[in-house]
Amino acid sequence: MEKFNAAEHSIITKYKKTLFHRFVGAVKDYRLISPKDKIAVCISGGKDSMLLAKLMQELSRHGDYPFDMEFIVMDPGYSPANREMIIHNASILDIPIRIFDTDIFSSVEHIEKNPCYLCARMRRGHLYKQAQELGCNKIALGHHFDDVIETILMGMLYGAQVQTMMPRIKSTNYEGMELIRPMYYIREKDIISWRNYNNLEFLQCACRFTEQNAMGDGVGDSKRQEIKRLIRDLKKVNPQVDINIFRSVERVNLSTVIGYYNEREEHSFLERFDHED
Repeated sequence: MEKFNAAEHSIITKYKKTLFHRFVGAVKDYRLISPKDKIAVCISGGKDSMLLAKLMQELSRHGDYPFDMEFIVMDPGYSPANREMIIHNASILDIPIRIFDTDIFSSVEHIEKNPCYLCARMRRGHLYKQAQELGCNKIALGHHFDDVIETILMGMLYGAQVQTMMPRIKSTNYEGMELIRPMYYIREKDIISWRNYNNLEFLQCACRFTEQNAMGDGVGDSKRQEIKRLIRDLKKVNPQVDINIFRSVERVNLSTVIGYYNEREEHSFLERFDHED
């Protein structure tokens, strides 16, 4: 229990500025939580989602208005050791989890093209469904600042489009449901620091296809890891490069964009150009 007390206490002491304040900042800036919300906090077993659960608990205790939570863990086919680690960490961190089983890993095991994309979509659908069955109107995911800026660059370099990981999204398939990302402002290095400071061990990657590295440093040869390395190298020259990447999608100047599209229509700068004097 000493580990639990230290880990929880450190969020509002040693890491109050880098974790809790940034967490609260994103919640307020993007209006992620409203009074009487019931939020399904989705836990994969990694450091990010476990910290998310603790931050949500702290906000519930010290926030300005009440909201309810369910802490849900979807088991898509974890190894017994990975599942047990999640249960163990939830116990020492005092997170009252609900586990439900799916067969997602088996479903995508033989998919050769974009198995990770398909897996992610299937996981999201199961989380929405379970959350809705529990009476929740939102699901909360543990994506952080680094995930956001990596997604921006991945979209540009590999997807040929400017896009980002949004702080909140309305579900198109589950009426009345939203997805929120309350850790939007939190840096991964501060999550790692909190984990190490409290001598905690979490899953690095619970995916069946990469779990051979689950207890290692998590560094592989994925496109996201390539982008991580690229940003790290760029920061050696310009320490503000990560902030600039983030702000680039907050300050899109449509008058200098050749084309853009929304969900239904594509637009070209020529539409505006032809009507200018």
